[in-house]
Amino acid sequence: MGILIGLERVGHEWPGKRVLDDQTIGINEGERIGIVGRNGDGKSTLLEIVGHVLEPDAGTVTWRRGISVGYLGQADELGDKDPVRRAIFGDVPEYTWASDARIRAILDELVGDLDLDGLVGELSGGQRRRVDLCRVLCHTWDVILMDEPTNHLDLAAIEWLADHLKRRWPAGEGALLVVTHDRWFLDEVCEHMWEVHDRRIEPFEGGYSAYIQQRVERERQAAVMEERRQNTLRKELNWLAHGAKARTSKPKFRVEAARALIADDPPLRNPLELKRLAVSRLGKQVIEMKDVSFAYSHGPRVIDDVSWLIGPGDRYGILGANGAGKSTLLALMTGALAPTSGTVKIGASVRFGFMSQHLDALGEKDDWRVLEVLGRYKRSYLVGGKMQSPTQLIERLGFEQRELTNFIKDLSGGQRRRLALLCVILEEPNVLVLDEPGNDLDTDMLAVMEDLLDSWPGTLLVVSHDRYLMERVTDDQFALLDGHVRHVPGGVDEYLRLLSEKGDETRVEETEQKEGSSRPTNSGLSNQERRELKKRFDAVSRKLEKTAGDPDRLRAEMAAVDASDYAALMAAQEALDACLAEREALEDEWLELSDRLGIE
Repeated sequence: MGILIGLERVGHEWPGKRVLDDQTIGINEGERIGIVGRNGDGKSTLLEIVGHVLEPDAGTVTWRRGISVGYLGQADELGDKDPVRRAIFGDVPEYTWASDARIRAILDELVGDLDLDGLVGELSGGQRRRVDLCRVLCHTWDVILMDEPTNHLDLAAIEWLADHLKRRWPAGEGALLVVTHDRWFLDEVCEHMWEVHDRRIEPFEGGYSAYIQQRVERERQAAVMEERRQNTLRKELNWLAHGAKARTSKPKFRVEAARALIADDPPLRNPLELKRLAVSRLGKQVIEMKDVSFAYSHGPRVIDDVSWLIGPGDRYGILGANGAGKSTLLALMTGALAPTSGTVKIGASVRFGFMSQHLDALGEKDDWRVLEVLGRYKRSYLVGGKMQSPTQLIERLGFEQRELTNFIKDLSGGQRRRLALLCVILEEPNVLVLDEPGNDLDTDMLAVMEDLLDSWPGTLLVVSHDRYLMERVTDDQFALLDGHVRHVPGGVDEYLRLLSEKGDETRVEETEQKEGSSRPTNSGLSNQERRELKKRFDAVSRKLEKTAGDPDRLRAEMAAVDASDYAALMAAQEALDACLAEREALEDEWLELSDRLGIE
């Protein structure tokens, strides 16, 4: 096994922070390495240095002669005026790649819904990300470096990517370095881990699960970490041994050894106690949906005849592909949208706490300091049997004392998300709705957030493409498939199996249509159906363009309201929430229609 890339005494410093200091390490043939560490500790910097994207301040990075290295950064460098095919293949002739079955399979999976002659500048952020990922995967490399490759991918696409990377090279050949917060992906793909911390690179054998075990053992023996961090890691290891992952998949470390380590630890949650606490806060009724359907005007049903009872203390995860209607379902459940037919009953004592993907609640507070935001809440809260202040709670989420005076606009994406989550909890809701809460968080902060959610006593509804987080904080998962809600007792594995079976059925139907019809369309739609859908698609597009400036206008109006006029502030906030819910519903419909028409 030869070395492909070597780092010798590498160091690098950003203004105000040194992230690497005198580090020597190598990447060998056949290695699949995951890079973890806290936000800001230098994971992306290390990847850029390895890929010759960034020159280190000290030391050398040596590539073995003749090797080729592919790099996927967090931000793409695609040309807006280039067609998609050129962004992926450059000047390579079409006959060269079009005849390659491997490349055609990658194209079908990642950009099969895109027009290869369309311009990159007309794509959404998620579509650009898939094009950039396709660019890397369609070429032949000895080493691939990837920074957050699962961003903007749904669960099925993440599983496909993991399978592709596992089969991409024969055993003992090629090398992969990947930075990601997706812990399932790390366990599935990687056989080695590098932790970047305190200006060092510390290697571990095995995937993420093995890394957690070794890290806990080292820190237990050395006793150099504070008790709070130690307890969080022990709880993480407890879940690995007792939770869904140990039951439904094949962890790459010895589960029995993990059980021995934590034999005296109690279960993560006491479901009966949680339900008792939740009932005392909520009453017996939370959300009852009966025969609920929803369709946008002149469009197909997004939600179709759903009956669902959510009770006090229930912890449910909602699974679904991009554009399947998850945001519409949440809007119906929380009363932000009225159903086309059927009824939604919400308990009289229900108080929703909602954290959206875009953190809208912090949007109008960019010029506030963290302490000013926390000062809007009560002085102390009972958490885990102890009274704690908002500043103590934000420190549990990884903030340092000196960071409490920072402006919101100066916070990183991960810090903003942690602050937004805490603000939602401090409002003391009894039904917590989280839409992609793990975005922008590193693996350590994900574990801390999950620990906080473990001790939260109300009803919990989570939408996430992070399967590790989903199975970690929820007790049951439900899939949104073709507008219907279906319980999946087997969790994410069962959901992906259902998707696979659905895909097989669709391919059979398309084949039958091609064989039995003289004028089929690529989507299986009749010409009349396609015209109606295209008409609705154009109408939704126009409405999205027309209302694009409404959120900013409403935020400006809200900022102009007298801060002492509570009623006016509430009215302004309600108007903003309604506007955002309407636009999110329109975007959901746009995705649904574009998927059916194949004209994204």
